[in-house]
Amino acid sequence: MDSSFFNEAKRVFKAWDMLMRIIAVNVAVFVLYHVIHLFFILFAIEDRFTIGAWLAAPADVSELVRRPWTVVSYMFFHTEWLHILFNMLWLFWFGRIFRRYFDRNLLFNVYLLGGLAGVFLYVFSYNVFPVFSLARHTSVLLGASAGVLAVVTGIACYVPNYKINLLFFGPVRLIYIAVASIVLDLVSISMNENMGGNIAHLGGAFFGWIFAVNIRRRKDITSWLTRLRTTCRSWFRKKPKLKVHYHETPASDWDYNKQKKEQQEEIDYILDKISKGGYESLTQREKEILFRQKK
Repeated sequence: MDSSFFNEAKRVFKAWDMLMRIIAVNVAVFVLYHVIHLFFILFAIEDRFTIGAWLAAPADVSELVRRPWTVVSYMFFHTEWLHILFNMLWLFWFGRIFRRYFDRNLLFNVYLLGGLAGVFLYVFSYNVFPVFSLARHTSVLLGASAGVLAVVTGIACYVPNYKINLLFFGPVRLIYIAVASIVLDLVSISMNENMGGNIAHLGGAFFGWIFAVNIRRRKDITSWLTRLRTTCRSWFRKKPKLKVHYHETPASDWDYNKQKKEQQEEIDYILDKISKGGYESLTQREKEILFRQKK
């Protein structure tokens, strides 16, 4: 393919916010998996490589040690279209509400750490409880559900009285939706339905609750991940030879409009945050941004 296609795709991806990026990665992995799988089917090739096994997280610790990256890759990997459809719809609906109250980077932090909490509880359960002794060596975990439920529970516990309209039910508070999801997972476990997946859901929900409890106390338990991501990005960012202070002119009208749009969205977000929680609810960075606007 023409390299300009990839450059354009890269630019569009960067223009999206974090919510759409997470959804895009999930969809891209889903499509790529099925394209490769289709190749094996059409040419009657035995899939000895077992693509899914290298993306899904195994319950067996000895296998997990050999594929440690799967604790992250599993939460972006789906094989069934209904699975990815419902996960992405939930993430989109509740992610939009989440963005109204929190910094855009927090969405990724909660999604990722909620997914890690889910896989931890999953592996722990399969290696501790006797009921899983026979299934432990063949069971794997995949799907974004744990990360999605962390986002759902996190925002539901932070603004429990926020209402959304549900078909056939009308206005329903977020906290009721979160509680219903958790109860449904518990019931499904007792009915021996997708026990591993539902256990992972509970791990994600638990992290979402912990996040909300701490953020209400003005403590962000995900801040270390933000710092880690910033540090990692700095390793790959080209450093200027001379330290010159100036306002960079955007390379094109598209870049200029994108830059102005992002700045306005950030200011709107800060003002909305002030209206809901007061000036003291702002982070130090947000106060500095607001101060620069007033100058």
